[in-house]
Amino acid sequence: MRTLVLKLFTIAALTAASSGVAFAQGPAAADPAEPQQAPAAPAPSRQALIEQEQADKETNSTPYVANKGERLFQRLDAVIAGGSLKWHPFFDSAYSGGGFTLGVGRSNYVSAYNSIDVRGSYTVSGYKRAEVEFIAPRMFNRRGHLSVLAGWREATQVGFYGIGTNSSKDDRTNYLFQQPYASAFLNVFPTRRVLNLRGGVQLTQWAQKPGEGTFPSVETKYTPETLPGLGAKVTYLHTLGTIGFDSRTSPDYARRGVFLGATIHDYHDNDNQFGFQMSEYEAIAHLPILRETWVLSLRGRVQSAFDKDGQQTPFFMLPSAGGGSSLRAFSSWRYRDKNSLLMQAEWRIMVSRYLDLAFFYDTAKVAPRQSELDFKDLKDNFGIGVRFHSPFATPLRIDFSRGRESNLSFTFSSSAAF
Repeated sequence: MRTLVLKLFTIAALTAASSGVAFAQGPAAADPAEPQQAPAAPAPSRQALIEQEQADKETNSTPYVANKGERLFQRLDAVIAGGSLKWHPFFDSAYSGGGFTLGVGRSNYVSAYNSIDVRGSYTVSGYKRAEVEFIAPRMFNRRGHLSVLAGWREATQVGFYGIGTNSSKDDRTNYLFQQPYASAFLNVFPTRRVLNLRGGVQLTQWAQKPGEGTFPSVETKYTPETLPGLGAKVTYLHTLGTIGFDSRTSPDYARRGVFLGATIHDYHDNDNQFGFQMSEYEAIAHLPILRETWVLSLRGRVQSAFDKDGQQTPFFMLPSAGGGSSLRAFSSWRYRDKNSLLMQAEWRIMVSRYLDLAFFYDTAKVAPRQSELDFKDLKDNFGIGVRFHSPFATPLRIDFSRGRESNLSFTFSSSAAF
């Protein structure tokens, strides 16, 4: 049987060899003489297909060109964000209380950062202002800001209600003043942050004259003996110095940071009649809430005037309360006396990148002595407002307020309240 099996296996092997078929115990080795087939490449991933499609689009596409409307909005966005315009609006009135203001300015760069700005404004009450300013914002390796200013202004209907907090709204009189001025102020951050030093000198002349408008002129109710400075023409050499600690991003718009400052003013009268000194202490805090979408802003300020020996502080230079940056529901310069106290609070809500909504409360008083600056008989108001702003400035502020002397007051300003 064994012999028969071996014969059959031999016959099968010889048959297979003659037909070209080989048997092997495992995979057959490749013949080096025959060409080898390359392994199949893996299929490209979805991400690779997307990247290739984007590359093809960039190769075949042309750069996008913005239309006129888009270029205009891009320019406005750059200005609001802190850019500048050669021709620009100027909404600063000659003096608080002048009403709606219209003005224009032209700025020209004289070097990479330094500029000269020529500007003027006019109000519905006839207030006029014209000035030219040289600005060097990056002195001392960006530690200092220099301003050299010359100008002239006239306010025709400045309100005066008497001295002290017991004055009546019905006792209003008006006065006019004209003032030429020239000044130089230097603001320095010696360590670039926090510590702030400011100094300056100003040569100015105040010429007080009869007022215009519907209210009686001030000289019809007062005399130079009862009201120091009435009808005076005073030339002042005004010097000041400030030391402060400032962690805000900018004085005119900030959502966090603190300012603490003390300023001393000296008003020297060459005629030795109306010379005086004034001290000013101010504290401002911006406290962010919910990643700065809400901000609680607080301010306190105390001002005091001191007569020099044998001289008097003129009535139009006394510390005051009332107007668009203090008691917003009260007329500008509503209360005057030797000392003033002002406290303000705002809850600011970020509506959009350039718009804030604010709820605010103001309270203040004036007094003949510093010891009387307490929390009794405070005048107050409350209100709501909107602020159009850039990261560093507030070019437009609109406030609606209500107080004891008015149902609704409107404030239009080109700067922050504080």
